[in-house]
Amino acid sequence: MAKTVRMQETGGPEVLRLEDLEPGEPGPGEVLVRVDAIGLNRADVLFRSGQYIEPVKQFPAGLGSEAAGVVESLGPGVTGFAIGQPVSVIPNFSQNDYPQYAERALAPVTALLPRPESVDAVSGAAVWMPYLTAYGAMVEVGRVRAGDFAVITAASSSVGLAAIHTTNRLGATPIAVTRTRAKRQRLLDEGAAEVIVSDEEDVAGRVLGLTSGRGAEYVFDAVAGPGVVDLARAVAADGTLFLWGAASAQPTPYPGFELGMPALNLRTYTVHEISRCPERLRRGVAFVSTGLQTGAFRPSVDRTFPLEEIIQAHRYLESNSHVGKIVVTVAH
Repeated sequence: MAKTVRMQETGGPEVLRLEDLEPGEPGPGEVLVRVDAIGLNRADVLFRSGQYIEPVKQFPAGLGSEAAGVVESLGPGVTGFAIGQPVSVIPNFSQNDYPQYAERALAPVTALLPRPESVDAVSGAAVWMPYLTAYGAMVEVGRVRAGDFAVITAASSSVGLAAIHTTNRLGATPIAVTRTRAKRQRLLDEGAAEVIVSDEEDVAGRVLGLTSGRGAEYVFDAVAGPGVVDLARAVAADGTLFLWGAASAQPTPYPGFELGMPALNLRTYTVHEISRCPERLRRGVAFVSTGLQTGAFRPSVDRTFPLEEIIQAHRYLESNSHVGKIVVTVAH
């Protein structure tokens, strides 16, 4: 049996319950992982509350799509991994199918990455989703180039920090946007060239000022909602506004109509564009791995919680007071 987080309905953090369940044996293409750490993501909150891009198929339901641990058993025909091998589980599947909030969890072998012995489980559960997300949007899809300006909203999130680091590695200029002044210095320390405090400043006006009136070639927005209209004003002619999150949970208008049809590219994006494509994933893993080796990239863990405090962990995630990743640890 394994302690497993489940919910009988969608709602707030209080719907999460720890139950003892048998994870089952891995089938073809599957691996059973002894989970040591779980990476929390905004998608988990949206899934739990019924606001994610895919609904909960049936109750009781589990959740979670990022973890690190050790291979416990292999399904028929699975090769490339060995029992006892440390691994990271990356999000390339539905939370409906392979929930990771558990002491032991099934995962598709396509979602496993080898984890070097030198990388502990907390780091292994904290690094891949943020950096693969940033890599995919900025390198594979966006083609960010040296000399470009990139505006990054929700910049203190784990993806936001990864985007700052990735922008710098590409030779572009990261402009971080955060709601309050409390996180300003930390974002500068992480490599942001400029920090805009959206509760106090005109975001579009500041971006236009920093770019000599041209605007930013790329705006990477994790919030969406009504604010995209103002963000669109900060995009350079023929630039791109990427929507890679929906923290607002409010309807998102198409800003082109309200702004008089400028030459604006609006692009939605999820990490699955990378994690579910073997060739893109291979390139992304190489990009992130070399970044980790050189020190350009690093796990950014704000706080850890034990699995027994999963409700408190979700409340902390929703408070938006963290900088970087929240990781849940599993004791065995």
